[in-house]
Amino acid sequence: MESLVGRVDATSLRRFLRGLPGVDEVGANARAAKFGTRSIKTDSKAWGLDAVVSMIDLTTLEGADTPGKVRTLAAKAAHPDPATDCPPVAAVCVYGDLVVPVAEALERAGALWRRPPAAGERPGVKIAAVATAFPSGRASTRVRLLDTADAVAAGAHEIDMVIDRGAFLAGRWLEVFEDVVAVRAACTRPDGSRAKLKVILETGELVTYDNVRRASWLAMLAGADTIKTSTGKVSAAASMPVTLVMLEAIRDFHLATGHVVGMKPAGGIRTAKDALRYLVMVQETLGPDWLHPDRFRFGASSLLNDVLMQRQKLRTGAYSGADYVSVD
Repeated sequence: MESLVGRVDATSLRRFLRGLPGVDEVGANARAAKFGTRSIKTDSKAWGLDAVVSMIDLTTLEGADTPGKVRTLAAKAAHPDPATDCPPVAAVCVYGDLVVPVAEALERAGALWRRPPAAGERPGVKIAAVATAFPSGRASTRVRLLDTADAVAAGAHEIDMVIDRGAFLAGRWLEVFEDVVAVRAACTRPDGSRAKLKVILETGELVTYDNVRRASWLAMLAGADTIKTSTGKVSAAASMPVTLVMLEAIRDFHLATGHVVGMKPAGGIRTAKDALRYLVMVQETLGPDWLHPDRFRFGASSLLNDVLMQRQKLRTGAYSGADYVSVD
């Protein structure tokens, strides 16, 4: 947070992060497993499926992405199921150089986010851009900040940055802290407004739950608006136990500071059933205020299709054909 900038040194940060309570790995795994036993039926399931759609950052982060591909994705983001009253997704997540074609497509669809929706108004779709030498995070500070500033200037509403996991694992925690602070500052627009900052921890490379908790607190102390599990580029992506550790860190941070931080599990969440389990975990860990796109997101590419199929099944009693939803 801004109040800590310039007042944190390596010794105090190390002392604080090492002083955090250790995570009971067996207990975390057991608690996370219990959320998978909840049964969600009928009206609650219908609400949950629509909530999942509204919380998706519909993502494509491939080297072969083209302006045409992301325009198609943006059209789907705006109207996931034109045949029904289906909400739009929260955001389209792309590389920074593809922000402009996404914005153009959302503008044509009348769906580009400009302000919070009024009561009863259909929300707009935001544009999230990955930055800071995604997915490795291995670049100079100058390059990382230019990458961020370029995406913001192109029209990104949100920036998904990656921390330098090598620096974190080497114990250079103040370096990581100062990097997050600098990227947050680079999210500021000429008019003084700021793109939202989502900080990717790449939890699959942090090795232990204790490190996940420390990295979560570090990112939040440095001003992250949202903390995110993964880039989706390593095999160990989002998992319910890791997400639970991060949710509990958000809860404890909020209790200690009053500051609200969002959560975004990303990578490996492909089915509506799994997504609903995540919503149960959020509800029971952070409460209903976090069941909103401003506070919780799914980073996903294939999840939306399964949710749309489940909505169709709930509404009609039968699954539709394979061509009911588009691939992209």
